[in-house]
Formats: sequence, structure tokens, C-alpha cells
Amino acid sequence: MPDQPHDKRPHLVLHNTAKPLAFTAHTPNGGGRKTVPELPRQQHGQSLRNQLTALKPVAAATIAAQQQQGLEGGLGLQIQFVSQPEVELAFESLANSTKKIELLSVSKEGDITFANVFVPDGQLEHFEKYLTAYLEEKKNKNGDAIDHRPLLDTIASIRVAELRALWTDDPALLPADPAAAFWWEVWLPARAVGQRQNVVADFKKVAELAGCVVGPAQANFPERTVLLMYGSQEQFSASVMTLNCVAELRRAKDTAEFFDGMGVDEQRQWVNDLVDRTQFAGEGDEVPYVCLLDSGVNRGHPLLAPLLAGGDLHTVEPGWGVDDRANHGTGLAGLVAHGDLTDKLGANDFFRTQHRIESVKLTPNDGANPGTAKHHAYLFAEGVSRPEIAAPLRRRVFTSAVTASDYRDRGRPSSWSSAVDRLAADADGAGQFPRLFILSAGNTNQHDAWMTYPASLSTNLVHDPGQAWNAITVGACTEKIDTEDAAVEAIAAEGGLSPYTTTSRTWDGAWPLKPDVVLEGGNVSRDAFGAAGMPSLNLLTTHHRPDERLLTTTNATSAASALCARMAAQLMSAYPALRPETIRALIVHSAEWSDAMRGMYLPVNRPVNKNDYVDLIRHCGWGTPDLERAQWSASNSLTLVVEDLVHPYVKDKKKGIVSRDMNLHALPWPKEQLEALQNAKVQMRVTLSYFIEPNPSARGTASKFHYPSHRLRFDVQRPLDATTEDFVARVNAAAEREDDGDPVNPKDPNWYLGDRQRHRGSLHQDVWEGTAAELASRGFIAVYPSAGWWRTRPALERYDLPARYSLIVSIRTEQMEVDLYNVIAQQIVIEV
Repeated sequence: MPDQPHDKRPHLVLHNTAKPLAFTAHTPNGGGRKTVPELPRQQHGQSLRNQLTALKPVAAATIAAQQQQGLEGGLGLQIQFVSQPEVELAFESLANSTKKIELLSVSKEGDITFANVFVPDGQLEHFEKYLTAYLEEKKNKNGDAIDHRPLLDTIASIRVAELRALWTDDPALLPADPAAAFWWEVWLPARAVGQRQNVVADFKKVAELAGCVVGPAQANFPERTVLLMYGSQEQFSASVMTLNCVAELRRAKDTAEFFDGMGVDEQRQWVNDLVDRTQFAGEGDEVPYVCLLDSGVNRGHPLLAPLLAGGDLHTVEPGWGVDDRANHGTGLAGLVAHGDLTDKLGANDFFRTQHRIESVKLTPNDGANPGTAKHHAYLFAEGVSRPEIAAPLRRRVFTSAVTASDYRDRGRPSSWSSAVDRLAADADGAGQFPRLFILSAGNTNQHDAWMTYPASLSTNLVHDPGQAWNAITVGACTEKIDTEDAAVEAIAAEGGLSPYTTTSRTWDGAWPLKPDVVLEGGNVSRDAFGAAGMPSLNLLTTHHRPDERLLTTTNATSAASALCARMAAQLMSAYPALRPETIRALIVHSAEWSDAMRGMYLPVNRPVNKNDYVDLIRHCGWGTPDLERAQWSASNSLTLVVEDLVHPYVKDKKKGIVSRDMNLHALPWPKEQLEALQNAKVQMRVTLSYFIEPNPSARGTASKFHYPSHRLRFDVQRPLDATTEDFVARVNAAAEREDDGDPVNPKDPNWYLGDRQRHRGSLHQDVWEGTAAELASRGFIAVYPSAGWWRTRPALERYDLPARYSLIVSIRTEQMEVDLYNVIAQQIVIEV
């Protein structure tokens, strides 16, 4: 396949290609679960009844204490259900919205599952009735068992939920010394509509009575509120029984230390010469902006001042100022504006920037309030709001290289990543004004890890908030191998992954495939004594103290994410009407793996399978994006862009919330021309991009408790789908199989990932390779819904909302003499 278009033609933007059809996917039957052993009914039931009875005096004492303290968020007790070993706890059946019994969190330790449940005052009898029916082997009038055995046989014990029961983070992060004070991340349930602030007030009252300090900021999600608290286990344990409003506890995160760029002496006239050769974009709402959420930017640099107005410097805390004292944000601003300066300074070409820059100082200087500084979800939201308040009509892309210092989430949503997802989806504005976020994946900076490259890449994982579903998460690759020193060598090969990058290799398979793409992040050198970075293997950029020196170097995933943000702004300038979901899709759609990346993760001694491609993507994303491919089609390499929406769910008076529509898109393939090419090799790439509204908790991803508001899928018509009706029927059947763990359909094997592997996160991409004649029969693409909390949480009343999406389809052929572009353009209405 060609690496990039040979001639530049605008992509074909399609409208009104979708035909909405009623969608009739069945509810998954939960296939693949381990069989629940039948326990001795009387012995097991009586044991659980005794445990429940023992909770009654505890509940009474707890509720009395809550009443004495005047708590308003609801009286009740948290209890914990513990599963049988190696048996999946049927935790979905523990909640009861009618009785306001709420499942707060689910966690696992080894082969045991723990579920924490809030039981309101007087509702322990709900579970007593379950046990009575179980012991009496109750049946309905038809003789069917209604004894709750599928739930009760999964439960080993019932007990009070103590502090450690609420801890859903890595157990090793809870200090062994109970008197050791630290910053906690406290997740509170939102409870009923209008009760959020009552719950927050209850928590603050009890926590402060215990001597703990509660941070002033809070992050709100549909079913959770996240606060920060400073205190010890010893202090908090005394009050945790009273705190029925705590859903889960985690440890607050530290941000990664910013690194200082290595100094490079450059003469001032080089920069002035580049300024003279550059046409800078002027101010105006029609010009795209890249908003840096970082350490601030010093705009006095001659390469930045023309692109960054003084009024576009913001901060989340006035006391922090807007200036860059970390020598980080200014360097990234240079990359956003101009890319790597290494080549530009020595060139004679003229350059034009088509976007401008904004800056929000997101990280504090020394001495800042640690409670505020650690609440990243709150600070991130504040950082986004500052420039939007100042200039609400601008088109902008947000980028941030600020990450946590660890990767303990391992793909699980955090308050920080969930805040990114919520802002991207514009959840507070019903999705009318979505935002594009580009995040760095986080860095591997340990010298010992560099010496074990590339094995170290599989164990150094993407840092929070890089697991955000709706963001583009950027890892690092490198083309830089010249060490300018014969005594040392570059660790990574040309085109390989940078030693600085992180991956999602060991994440659970349910979480998104991250990073999405990789861009230049520099290399590392090594000799017999160790590994180290060096200027020749870094990117050249602007220094934060231009009165002292003008140029410095930078590297790692911070640099890579800045380059990706620059590319996004360039695409926004070329296609000003496209939505953020589409810009995201175009970037990932244009990415390609280098030979070095393929050589690192695809086998050479056997055929490549779908798991090999998943492994490749979890290390390298979809490869390195290319602006030419993202921006232009060609005669033999064309791209179709579709922006549409579907209504995934509807409320049925009898059945509740059910699936509503699927969209069927007709692909305008030139059938005669493709059939004439016969066995010529053709590649089709499909990318589906949409933004989900997050609902984070520790409930996991099973059953009705989902993180995403909705999920979409795509499928392409196959040769054996004789009619459109056959295709629609097969899609419905495939949707039923999806969550049952069935293998990939062997009748359509020519996809890199296949329908079982590609549907992770909220950006789905796959590549099909076959002959032109085979492609001619693939005339439709279906976009259809899958389960999400908009459907399973009817009380939140989101089920009527539409789901907007972007669909990008490209075909490439090595037959240079065939002009597929013009043939297709004649069949459709084009918008350039």
C-alpha cells in the first residue's frame, strides 16, 4: 500500500447516507460465567441469616449516631457481601432502586469478590425476605423457583463494611502505619436527584469532626462526587461507621516531576531568521487555537509572541501566576507552534502557521496548597473553563502533558480521566459543544528500565489520565539515532518506540486500546555503564527564559503530545466545519506502523493473528499519524468522511429501556471498476469515533453497571450477505453474541482485529485486506448500539439522547492507473 497520497485531493464528505432501522438486539445472556455450585440450602441459608441478624444492633447504633450528628444524606448502614471463592458474585441483584438500596462498589482480591452496599434504615428486612424464600424453597404458581438461589449461593458471608472494605485502590498504597496522614481521594454517591450537596455536607461534617481536612474542590459525575481529604486511617476509622455516604476510597495522586530540558547554545540570529521566514496566524475566532494545560508559558520568546496574546495566558489559581518556571510549558508551546525546530532553523524555506496558542497554568509552584494541587479532576475542569469564558466562540484543541507519577489505575477510569471524558463529551451541554483533548501517555524515566528496553515497555504503563476514553492518548516513537559520539549508541532503532514511552500491554482486555498513536519523543543513549538522554537525541524547541537563551531541548511523550496537538490544529484549519470526534478519527485513521514497530511486535516465524495486532496496538497505538494522509485523498487512495447521529435507546412502556435504531450507510463503491481490477490487492480502513458520557465507579464493567453512557459498533456487509435484509439480520445476531464471548466469525477473517477485538473504548478502527472484486460486494456499513448506562440507569433519564458519531472509510489500491476518486466523486455530493 502507498505510504501517502501521490496527488492531493480533498476528502469526500458525505451527508444523508444513513438509513435508520429498528434495532432488535437481544439482551446478552451472560455466557462464559462460571457455574454457581448449589450449596447445602438449610446450612448455608441459616448461616447467612445469623450474620444478617448480627448486623441489626450495629445498624441501630449507627443510625442513632447519624441522627445525633444531624446528617441529611440518608440514614443507613454499609454492609459488605463476600463471594464464594472462584465464583462470580451476582452483585447486580444486590441493588434495589425502589427501596433505595445502592450498590456502591465492587472489588476483587484474588478469586474473591467484595460488594459494598448501602442499606437504608429499615431495609435489612429486604434481604431477610430473600433468605426466608431461600430456606422455604419458595415457588410461584407455575412451579418456578423464586427462592433467589442464583444470588444467595454466590455469597459466602455478609458483614459490616469497614474502612478497608471501602478501599478500591492498590492495597499496598494504604499505609501500614494507621497514624500516617496522607491525601485521600473520597468518592461519594450522588444519591437521589438534589441530594448531592447534602451528601457532601454530611461527609465534610463527620470528617472534620474526626480531625481530617477536606479540600474545597469537588468533581461531579452522574452517580459520584469526588473530594480530597487529608488525614490518617486512625482518624478516619473512628467515623467511617457513621459515614454511610462513602462509596469508595483511593489514594490521591502526585503529578509527574517535570524534567528540565538540556541546554543547547544557539545564536540569536538563527531564531530571528526563522521569524523572518514565518507567516504567523493572526487573531480571530475563525483561527484554530491549541490550548496548553501545563506549567504555563512565557510569551516573550520571539517565536511565540506573535502567536500568543497576553490575554490568552490563564491560570487555575491566581496565586500561581501564568508564567512558566518549570521550563516545560514554553518548550511544548514551541513544538505546538512550529514542530521540531532542528530542521527549520537550518532551512531556507518559508513557513506559515495556521493556528494560535493559549496557555493555562495547571500545575502549581512550590508552596501551593497540596490539597487543591492534587485534585486533578477539579483543576482540569477549571483549566478548561478559563479560556472558554474569555473567548467562548473559538475553535480549539486542548492538550496536556501533565500526568500522575504512577500507573496504578491500569486502565480503570479515575476521577481525573473521567473528568476528561465528561468535558470531551460536553455532558453538561447535552453534547452540543464537544471538545478535543490530546493527552500524553506518561513517561518511563528509570535508567534501569531503559537498559532492559524493549522489555521495559510492556511493564511501564500509561499514566492517569491517559486512560480517558474520549481523548487521543499519545505515546512516543523516534527517528533520532545519531548520538554524535562513537562511544555510545542509541537504544531504540530508527522508527521504533522511544524508550520514554508507556503502553497498555498488561491492562485488562475490557479497557481501551491505548495509546492511540505515537509521535516523535526522542531517544536515549547507552554504553557499558548505563543509559542517559542527550541533546542530539531530543527535539529542539523554545526556552522558557529567552533573555538568557532562546533554544533548549525536550523529549518523551510530552513532546509527542504537543506534536499531535499541532497536527489537530492543522486539520481544524483545513476542515473548519468538522466536529472534534472527526478530527480525532482523521488523526488515528492516518496512522501507520513503521517497519521497526512491526518487527518489534509481529511474528516472522508464523502467520500473524488478531492477538498479535492487539499486542502491537497496545504498545504502538495505530502507529505514527501523517498530516498528508489525514488531510488529503488521492486518485488511488481516497477517504470518505461521514458525520451522523443515531438514537441508541428508547423507553418502551412494557419492556423499559430498549435498543432503538441502527444506521445503515451506503458506500458508493464503483462496483464495475473494482470488479475489473479482479485480484488486485485492496485495503479498506474503517474508523468509528464518538464520545461517551462517563459514569465512574468501582462497579466494574459487568452487566448493567457500565462506565460509558452508550457504546456503538460497526460492521461491514460481507459477500455472503446476499441482500441488505440478510446483512441487517446478521448484525442483530452478532450484537447478541458480542457479550457472550463467542469467537470471531470465521466467515470474515481478513480484518486485523475483527469484531471481537476492535470494540474497545470509544474509537474503533480496523483494517480489511482483500481483492478489489471482494470489496465490490461490500456496499453497506452498519453502525449500531450496544449496552451503556443511558439504557441501564433509567432513573438518570438519559435514554432519549442521540449519539453523535464520525465514520471514516478509506480504500487504497496499488493500481496507480485507476482513478477511483473521480468515479466516486461523481456519485455523491461533496463538501470540501
